[in-house]
Amino acid sequence: MEGQIQIDRERCKGCLFCIDACAKKSISLSDELNLKGYFVASFNAGNGCNGCGNCALMCPEVAIEVQRL
Repeated sequence: MEGQIQIDRERCKGCLFCIDACAKKSISLSDELNLKGYFVASFNAGNGCNGCGNCALMCPEVAIEVQRL
């Protein structure tokens, strides 16, 4: 099963919980800032996301939406 995620950049506070929770290493920290001044998480589509949803479960800001394809 494949998946993809969408990260709400303005909700993300760059806590890194989603990055640690991703077994496929499909999420990394971007070098871009959001409007609040946080470096935000970024989805790397080519890294084989399986849509497990661990990242969304760990996100305290509810900034991640998971889609299973």
